[in-house]
Amino acid sequence: MIRFVLTRLLRAAITILAVITFAFVVLRMSGDPAQVMLGPDVPEESLKAFRAAWGLDQPLWIQYLAYIKSIFTGDFGVSMRDRASALQLVLERVPATLQLTVPALLLKLSIGIPAGVYAALHRQSAVDRGVILAAIFGFTIPSFVMGLLLVLIFSVILGVLPSGGQDTWMHGILPTVTMSIGGIGILARFSRSAMIEVMGQPYIRTASAKGLKWPDVVWRHALPNAAVPIVTIVGFMVGSLIAGAVVVESIFSWPGIGRLLVVSVTNRDLAVVQCILLIIAAAMVLSNLAVDLLYGWLDPRLRSQAAH
Repeated sequence: MIRFVLTRLLRAAITILAVITFAFVVLRMSGDPAQVMLGPDVPEESLKAFRAAWGLDQPLWIQYLAYIKSIFTGDFGVSMRDRASALQLVLERVPATLQLTVPALLLKLSIGIPAGVYAALHRQSAVDRGVILAAIFGFTIPSFVMGLLLVLIFSVILGVLPSGGQDTWMHGILPTVTMSIGGIGILARFSRSAMIEVMGQPYIRTASAKGLKWPDVVWRHALPNAAVPIVTIVGFMVGSLIAGAVVVESIFSWPGIGRLLVVSVTNRDLAVVQCILLIIAAAMVLSNLAVDLLYGWLDPRLRSQAAH
């Protein structure tokens, strides 16, 4: 088991390094930060001075080694735009993003999984068909389309909810629902498929033949075995919470990490963009690592394979 954990940790570290390397190279190939920050009419001497001040006049490999060294020392750089710590700017936006992502995740779990399980236990019924249609509708419509549709209905036509901002708790309803709908559809679909597959296994028929009550069969035998693929999807959703907030926060003018990322990319604010991408990569890698560890607890067969 220790070897299993160490292998996963090594893979996680390699993945994070690959992500930050890719982001570092792409950001520097996508445009000149000096030109974006100072404008097109600035003299060449000013551009050269700006590049020298921020180390952009050095060869790319020297910039990369300096960046990796600074990360290991806890220095995530300084914002070219705000002249402040990039990490501090990002951390200031974390509470706003959590105000959307945490309720959205809870909505996904509390609606998607029960709907999928209920549909699987009532297969071929009207409820089952309704869940399937709603799930397809939820995860096939892009979040920006869903957000604009909700704004049109509840803000423009009905006028019952604000279309943007963060002034009151009502401002968070539309962006939270927008972030939830797709995940609810995905969880409902995968929960239904996992339960249908498990309910057809011989041990379910054996448990029923032994005289166990149907709720006990479902809760003690079916759900634990169906949890492995569901946990995989939930782990991916947890890891991608910040990444999923980029579009939604831009639509609803929500002052979170996602909106900061869009503004920073536009301004070529390298340190802030790299810091956010590093946080997103770390969140996804750590959530996948947690899922791998949960597999061993949910399925004893995986523990046995890891031991060998």
